[in-house]
Amino acid sequence: MNKVTILDGGMGRELKRIGAPFSQPLWSAQALIESPHYVKQAHQGFIDAGAEVITVNSYACVPFHLGEELYASRGKELAKSAAQIAREVVDCSGKNVVVAGSLPPPLGSYRPDLFEEAKAHEISSLLFQAQDQYVDVWLAETVSSLAEAKVVLDVFSQTDKPYFVAFTLMDEVNQPARLRSGESVSSAVELLLSSKAKGIFFNCSIPEVIEQAIKAVNNVVGLLERELAIGVFANSFTPINTSHEANNTVQALRHFSPQEYLEFAKTWHSLGASIIGGCCGIEPSHVEMLSAWRDGMEES
Repeated sequence: MNKVTILDGGMGRELKRIGAPFSQPLWSAQALIESPHYVKQAHQGFIDAGAEVITVNSYACVPFHLGEELYASRGKELAKSAAQIAREVVDCSGKNVVVAGSLPPPLGSYRPDLFEEAKAHEISSLLFQAQDQYVDVWLAETVSSLAEAKVVLDVFSQTDKPYFVAFTLMDEVNQPARLRSGESVSSAVELLLSSKAKGIFFNCSIPEVIEQAIKAVNNVVGLLERELAIGVFANSFTPINTSHEANNTVQALRHFSPQEYLEFAKTWHSLGASIIGGCCGIEPSHVEMLSAWRDGMEES
């Protein structure tokens, strides 16, 4: 079996769990603004649990969460601070941990209907510039459509660092995997294969829909005889519907146990996923169990 690399877990819910200031619409940016020591603590918790990659806490450094006024005055500064914090935590840890810069959905999670290309490009470019000098690799998170993916691929064309694109899926169990836009996973794979992206990830989707998505990736890369790394960081949310408004609700969690999440991860790995972590609701305890599983495979 392929070696597995362990990502961190969900930053926003982890900040809430450890007592950081946390509310809508600021989400994970609130701790960054008011109590950045909590951001350091959350990163360190995932590193201590065995994560080999931590993601910059820039997900909420967008107008959707900050509001237009705060974004205009402090958005770039906050994203830069988030990247500096991640870099500092890794450098002080003495461990061989990779810092992944984050390009979040610029105009709202799970809402491909709100997408505007020019505005999305402007926001993503600013976040890229703010973080780039501090990160080792790049990750576009929670991409809902091919249109969103094309924007981040254009922004990533500025870097020589490895980059990956993580798509969020419709929470439809026992159905062919689709992006939140309704577009096929196969079309997303074909788009990334036409770029220099190193891999396709699936994130902020319920674990039950990931298996079909990985199979769709395998079908395309197999037919084209190409290679594309597969990564997964699923959430523990209840299924999200198409009318979800991220700033008007704090989505309920299902609280998977670390063992339950590990069982999903084993299936994903058996299908070819080589990079596995978690999104919203996946805590250091889950990452610790994933890391122990990784260590066991390496020893066997």
